[in-house]
Amino acid sequence: MADVMLGRLARWLRLLGYDTLYDRRAEDEQLVRICRQSGRILLSRDRSLCARRGLQSLLVESDDLAEQLVQVVRLYWRPGTVKPRCPLCNGELQAVDKFSVEGMVPTYVWVTQEEFQRCPSCGLILWKGSHWRRIMAKLQALVMACPL
Repeated sequence: MADVMLGRLARWLRLLGYDTLYDRRAEDEQLVRICRQSGRILLSRDRSLCARRGLQSLLVESDDLAEQLVQVVRLYWRPGTVKPRCPLCNGELQAVDKFSVEGMVPTYVWVTQEEFQRCPSCGLILWKGSHWRRIMAKLQALVMACPL
């Protein structure tokens, strides 16, 4: 679970397959209660929040998104378990037939892409186009710069 200061990190973690809760309106007490009840790890930049008793937490040390990703991935990466999640709502993405999204994505995308995924929770449709390639290139550069 990511606190209010880590919304961008939460989106990236979801794309990497991490089950990451994020609610920018949640108060500290709510975050702590959810983490304790569900066994989740709280990601926060707030030292006092991370120091609470009985709470599994990670103090995210940097303001820089790339450094934040490297810190989390170094500690929690589990090869072979990655299944991208919805960057908006954390739902588990499901592969869908190309013809089921016709008219729901830009025409150029529908013509040039063969594989699509949809979030059953919020309906977001994703594909691995140029944006995905840029994301993967950025992640690869991060990993190369800071090997796990």
